Amino acid sequence: MNDEAELRKLKWRCRRGMRELDQLFERWLDTRWRLASPETRDTFLRLLDCEDDRLWRRILGHETPSDDALRALVDEMRETPSA
Repeated sequence: MNDEAELRKLKWRCRRGMRELDQLFERWLDTRWRLASPETRDTFLRLLDCEDDRLWRRILGHETPSDDALRALVDEMRETPSA
């Protein structure tokens, strides 16, 4: 699968039903995905497997992932400037 097709598929997968999460995920995809390492991409995919309520608590800083890679990615996503 080429990168553009994968990106379109991921954008669809990022639709969580919570506008704030949708925007956060899509912003990270638009600005960081193409330059992300394979390890960071894998971490992003793992993050997408999390439940929405847990994701929201992590994004707000009310819950910290025990996994260092997930924690770093959540921090990066929180710091990604909006367009």
